[in-house]
Amino acid sequence: MGQLSERSAGTAWEHLRRVPVWLAPALVTLAVTVTGLGSAQLWRDELATWSAATRSPGDLARLAGTIDAATGPYYLLMHLWTGVFGDSTIALRVPAVLAMTVAAGLLAVLGARLVDRRGGLFAGLLFAVLPGTSRYGQEARPYALATMLAVLATLLLVSALRRPSWARWAGYAAAVAALGLIHLIALTVLAAHALVVLVAWWRGPTPAGIVTPAQPDATRDRRVWRWLVAVLPVALLAGPLLVKARTQQSRQLNWVHLARLDDLTALPGGVAQSSVVGGLLLGVAALGAARLGRRALLPVSAVLLPVLLLFAAGTVVPLWVPRYLVFVVPFACLLAGAALAAVAAPAALVVVVLAGLLGLPDQAALRRTHEWPRSAPVDYAGAARVIADGQRPGDAVVYSPRHSWLFLDLGIEYHLSDPPRDVLVTEDEVRRGDLWAAECPQPAPCLAGTTRVWLVVSGRHAEPLAAVPDAKGDALRRDFTVAQVWQRPGLTVALLTSRPDR
Repeated sequence: MGQLSERSAGTAWEHLRRVPVWLAPALVTLAVTVTGLGSAQLWRDELATWSAATRSPGDLARLAGTIDAATGPYYLLMHLWTGVFGDSTIALRVPAVLAMTVAAGLLAVLGARLVDRRGGLFAGLLFAVLPGTSRYGQEARPYALATMLAVLATLLLVSALRRPSWARWAGYAAAVAALGLIHLIALTVLAAHALVVLVAWWRGPTPAGIVTPAQPDATRDRRVWRWLVAVLPVALLAGPLLVKARTQQSRQLNWVHLARLDDLTALPGGVAQSSVVGGLLLGVAALGAARLGRRALLPVSAVLLPVLLLFAAGTVVPLWVPRYLVFVVPFACLLAGAALAAVAAPAALVVVVLAGLLGLPDQAALRRTHEWPRSAPVDYAGAARVIADGQRPGDAVVYSPRHSWLFLDLGIEYHLSDPPRDVLVTEDEVRRGDLWAAECPQPAPCLAGTTRVWLVVSGRHAEPLAAVPDAKGDALRRDFTVAQVWQRPGLTVALLTSRPDR
């Protein structure tokens, strides 16, 4: 009877081996990221994507020249996408869903190449259930695409080192160039690639953790030169982008502080979007690295070198933002998959399920809002409904603050097909080539002749007029009175009517 059970288990495993290793991780990732895809409103960064993607290519070029060069190629890609599929919340997020799904499948293939089939399978499944995979797989920003391209480039590098050919190096070059255009900081993964290539060149592929067929020494010696040629296109394409982005840093990253040592301890929870799941992943990945030995060189360096490089730069220049490092998570999952491959399949699946269960509260929270903390959502849609329900012809709208990363105007405009006239605007954000519009330096004349104003203020205010500073607040308080106030999460909406003696 025992022999029959063993034979049945062996037959089942043989059937499973015929299934492509990438299929289950890709399907699970797709299912998880599609679930609740449109539940959370577009948050501030996604509103910037919407604003940029709905501009013409010429307007996008002007925007890139002003503030957002680093994200310009992604915005152009989203411009093409929205031209075909529209700009609904779901449509804007689908590219990220697809990217994370592909990333999971590629990770499983990479794990099978570097470890074994089971290691790749469990790496992909673990990646699929992480809250961070859902968070950035449900966001209209470039992080999911960067994650996919980082894994793809690494997989193509392994292929080129195993069986060198110009075709394989050309594929690697294309993937790296695309990675640089989508996310400049993700190019730090090239430090890991360079390390592996140098070890493979100096001591051979096996000490670098790459199992290869026997190759003539001359072929092996050319690997480093082919790698240098392969990264030349990304230097030519991303170099000017990096130079331009550097000049925009004071505007683009004026909210970021210099990195501190304790930021490193918070990183696992930041990229996994759950402290407990991030800690679990880190612990299992450490076990996998110990198990792999020298075969861990590529995944370990693909995790550590980008983190250390960004942290070192972040201590001098404000650059340290945990989500910029989301692309290292698959490589941590690969190491964890190596550890899980060393135990029985049921036990490995228990760890994957445990990670999924521990992350459920965060999975639920991120589907309510993408804001941080999760307890502080910004209800743009709710504020827009208030205005839509009470709007009359000739109404105006005023935002405070205007020049804020909350993008109050974009949030309201996204949810209103016919918003009130933005009465203080002298030049809109599209014409300025910016993310913010320009307002009247002297608000009072611009408000003249307006009898009803919808005032949208960030935060909760019992007296919203008192929360508007400077000349804008003075003009509103002098000429208008508050008729009604509505509180929505993160926002206050007030209807102002002109004073009788105005």
